[in-house]
Amino acid sequence: MREYGLIGFPLSHSWSAAYFEKKFAREGIAGTTYTPFPLHSLSELPELIRQRPALKGFNVTIPYKEQIMALLDELTPVARQAGAVNTVAVDRSGDGTPRLTGHNTDVYGFLQGLQVAGAIRPGAALILGTGGASRAVRHALKQQGWECLLVSRTPRDPGVLAYEDLRMTHFRTCKLVVNTTPMGMYPHTGGRPPIPYQWLDKEHILYDLVYNPEVTRFLQAGLKSGCRTIGGIYMLKSQAEEAWRYWNGEADTAPAGGPWQPAG
Repeated sequence: MREYGLIGFPLSHSWSAAYFEKKFAREGIAGTTYTPFPLHSLSELPELIRQRPALKGFNVTIPYKEQIMALLDELTPVARQAGAVNTVAVDRSGDGTPRLTGHNTDVYGFLQGLQVAGAIRPGAALILGTGGASRAVRHALKQQGWECLLVSRTPRDPGVLAYEDLRMTHFRTCKLVVNTTPMGMYPHTGGRPPIPYQWLDKEHILYDLVYNPEVTRFLQAGLKSGCRTIGGIYMLKSQAEEAWRYWNGEADTAPAGGPWQPAG
């Protein structure tokens, strides 16, 4: 038996378990399960790993993508450069002591989702949020030559804007707007980032990392303004497949540098 899973809290919004269950059935992958593990604290992780000797790897979601790095034995170059981890491999070879290695498949998944909007020349992007997902998006875009402007409800670092600081000039410059926050995510589907949507037009691309629901209020507002939109479902599927390849020793864990080459 091989077991994989997802840690974070809460997990009621997540479609990862359903995605992997369908994948296992579709591809005839036997003796394998994927289980959500809602952890109130990362202090619960060592006991979880001890109690589940079949656990080979797990995904990491909010709010632990940055915190978990301190608990890992090793980081791949992509995870180290991105400053966040969303995928962990558990290796019990040797003396049986679990060795945890962290990777970031969000970087790959985000770029694959960007492919949906067609060929996009690097420019300037407005990134809403400064958490672990935001770090992956920044790393992915900067590796492709983009400039990134960050927005936060509680800006702490120099150069990070508050939402009330946004001006029309920012939207004239930044044609890609990425929501990396959980605003609008199930069960709080009525929310959306508080940006001035009246300044959006057909030249903008709105990319929401939220995938539940598939069309968020953020994306609905973009469609109303004539924007191209990308839902988080594309990133979810791509990063999940990259996580599976990583757990099975098939993923490219080299630094995500050089020009982006889309899959397919």
